[in-house]
Amino acid sequence: MDALSEDLELLPVTRRALSRRIALAQSEGRAPSVVAAVVRGGEVIWEGSRTCVEGHGPDGDVQYRIGSITKTFTAVLVMRLRDEGLLELSDPLGRHLPGTGADEVTIAQLLAHTGGLAAETPGAWWERSSAELRPGLAEVLGEEPFKQVPGRRHHYSNPGYTLLGSLVEALRGKPWEDALRAEVLEPLGLERTSGQPRAPHAGGWAVHPWADVMMPEPSEDLGIMAAAGQLWSTARDLARFAAFLTHGDERVLSVASVREMRTAEAPAETGSEDAGYGLGTQLSVRGGRRLAGHGGSLPGFVAGLWLSEADDVAAIVLANCTSGVPASTVAADLIGIVAEAEPRFPEPWRPFREADRVPLEVCGPWYWGTAAHVVRLKADGSLELGPVGVSGRAARFRAEPDGSWTGLTGYYAGETLQAVRRADGSVSHLDLGSFVFTREPYDPEAPVPGGVDPQGWRGIG
Repeated sequence: MDALSEDLELLPVTRRALSRRIALAQSEGRAPSVVAAVVRGGEVIWEGSRTCVEGHGPDGDVQYRIGSITKTFTAVLVMRLRDEGLLELSDPLGRHLPGTGADEVTIAQLLAHTGGLAAETPGAWWERSSAELRPGLAEVLGEEPFKQVPGRRHHYSNPGYTLLGSLVEALRGKPWEDALRAEVLEPLGLERTSGQPRAPHAGGWAVHPWADVMMPEPSEDLGIMAAAGQLWSTARDLARFAAFLTHGDERVLSVASVREMRTAEAPAETGSEDAGYGLGTQLSVRGGRRLAGHGGSLPGFVAGLWLSEADDVAAIVLANCTSGVPASTVAADLIGIVAEAEPRFPEPWRPFREADRVPLEVCGPWYWGTAAHVVRLKADGSLELGPVGVSGRAARFRAEPDGSWTGLTGYYAGETLQAVRRADGSVSHLDLGSFVFTREPYDPEAPVPGGVDPQGWRGIG
């Protein structure tokens, strides 16, 4: 058995722990049903359910409404427009969708909920009232759409994602759902994800808070607000979507673009320092583990999709109750159970495979002043720079055609690293955004800013 197959098989004790966790969620949350799936290495490695109907349980092919997880799908469509060059995230909305009353808000601000727009629509609660009350964006935004100064703080906004859905329609020339189906659902094989429910699907229920009784919830079509929360999906479809959000898929978005979606754009609110928001993804820290994903709820349903890139594990939890089951918390727990009980196998070490000359002259120890650093060449051609023995500014760099490297992470993200050569072609020093790294501390032969004392190193006395 190779490492990959070992990584995709769970021990019986782990499977039991996962089953027990969703059993607790269904029992304590008093949900008619709960269905869940866990993904590792891009594959579903566990699926389970719990129900109040004896002898019957939903499987991973039963549709549930997923609420605001829909927003992540909408964000993928917007990122595709960006990657195709049809817009920039810094563009004001009015450049592409004028006349909404929110022209100055940027597309990035809408994606990250920092546009200052209201959390909800004016009038009746939109999740439980007819879409006919909101035939257009004017009814969605109202006369006073802003509650905050744009760009100042994170303020979750359902109308903001309605604007993004309308933006997609304007630039694609087709309904939001048609664009989603053609550009995301079909390429990823999400055949059981749709705007309207398709059998088999769960019914949505409200459970009385103080009595073990329940009643059905209405299921409203969201109309123009579909991009904020319309979708129905299954645990298996969302498992595929979670694998895409982890690894990317060149047919939809590259791994770099999905990683950008999972990068913090909005700071955490005071009192919620373990949470933040990216571009269409919620961010969280649970048990010291960094997670990305999204929660969702609509009357009768709660949902959670979360992933840990470091562990390459994702989990999906769906339940058909208005409240009671903390789907996102349960999903995070499922990730933790697998990641802690059965840590992933590391990727096999492989040597550098590039045909070009291996740049060994930049590898090894360097000094920024007296601070020791080391440069390592990775098999994918990138460089890693970091301090030796202490915490500090570490970063990864991408090789460029001109022989330089561009920072990808940390303090040096976007900065240029260059190997400065002497007349004979040998490397004198590294230049990183004006910082000079030398082969020995304050090398007198290198152009150290401020110069080097001509008497060199010495003791006292």
